[in-house]
Amino acid sequence: MAIPLLAYAPSCPNQRVDALGARDDEAIVWSSDDQFSPTDMGNLINAAYRQIFFHAFKWDREIVLESQLRNRQITVRDFIRGLLLSNTFIDSFYNKNSNYRFVEHCVQKVLGRRVYSNAEKIAWSAVVMTKGVKGFVDDLLNSDEYIENFGENTVPYQRRRILPSRAIGETPFNITSPRYDAYYRDQLGFPQPIWQEAVRNFRSYDRQPKTGDPSLFLNMAKSISPKAAKPDLTSIYNIDIYKTVPYRRS
Repeated sequence: MAIPLLAYAPSCPNQRVDALGARDDEAIVWSSDDQFSPTDMGNLINAAYRQIFFHAFKWDREIVLESQLRNRQITVRDFIRGLLLSNTFIDSFYNKNSNYRFVEHCVQKVLGRRVYSNAEKIAWSAVVMTKGVKGFVDDLLNSDEYIENFGENTVPYQRRRILPSRAIGETPFNITSPRYDAYYRDQLGFPQPIWQEAVRNFRSYDRQPKTGDPSLFLNMAKSISPKAAKPDLTSIYNIDIYKTVPYRRS
């Protein structure tokens, strides 16, 4: 039997106060309401991948969900739900972390803020335990906080980065929050120092020399050691002028 979400309080009285402006960290807000061209929709989709996956490789992309979003068959909230329930996200964030750590990742990525306290982590962890990942994701996306801040068509972004009386905001959670928990990082051997004896230079394919380029023959040219002929060092006193100079007979 699923239990309701446990009650938890913010860590300070002004946690839920609305920002003074449209957004308090001047983040770029991506919404399908004002994205009409294919390029604009592509930028919105990439922003969603950065928010949920931090970086999506070619094999991590959900092509079917992208097509449905481009054709307006699903909303941005449905697209975010699909990314959270994808094999990539489940394997990278749920299977490699405890429930508490998984809750931290999801709250940061979906609600755009850090968890308030351990009480909130325990409350959402109980939802993961009783309803499973899908039920937890649904409750998170159906929460009043998500609907009020992002609605159906806005990609979640990090909120509450700029705080009063602070010149520098908080570091983005994508940088401060490792994907794997400490136990799994230790099992995988992270971090691993990489040492190289020689520095290797990478050249893109379009800058690599083609057939007939003189640089391809540079090593061959260096291997050749041409030697100039030695000059004749015969002294002028050893030359018989009379025999050397042609003499014309009449």
